[in-house]
Amino acid sequence: MENELDVDAFLARPLTARVATNGPTVRPTWYLWDEHAFWILTGPWAKLLAHVQADRSIALVVDECDLSTGTVVQVIARAEAEIVAFDVPRGRRKLARYLGADETRWDARFRAYLHTDPAENGTVWLRAKPASLHVKDLSYAV
Repeated sequence: MENELDVDAFLARPLTARVATNGPTVRPTWYLWDEHAFWILTGPWAKLLAHVQADRSIALVVDECDLSTGTVVQVIARAEAEIVAFDVPRGRRKLARYLGADETRWDARFRAYLHTDPAENGTVWLRAKPASLHVKDLSYAV
């Protein structure tokens, strides 16, 4: 790592992660970095859940490349994903970081995650606590 990077601050930003599962398949997804784990909202409507049910091994990358500032940062993780019950407070934190704090402005499908019984719609979390986490700050001066 060339420069010192605050990984927690980087991962707290509303960036998109790409999750790779066995197959291989890669899916872009929103995530929440909480308790040193990636939390990904999913359910039976998404192929990601079925892929993880078949094989829990995943790889995940969150990166940024801004040519105007020279910022080039990569966080690459490998984990055994676990399926855990959905909880509304964590769901609200995750969605608010991407959609803003005003839930009335959110698309109805996102509000539904917080106001529908998870048992009814199958909403769950994929929790991925990294077994390995590689951080590369390849930024350069412009």
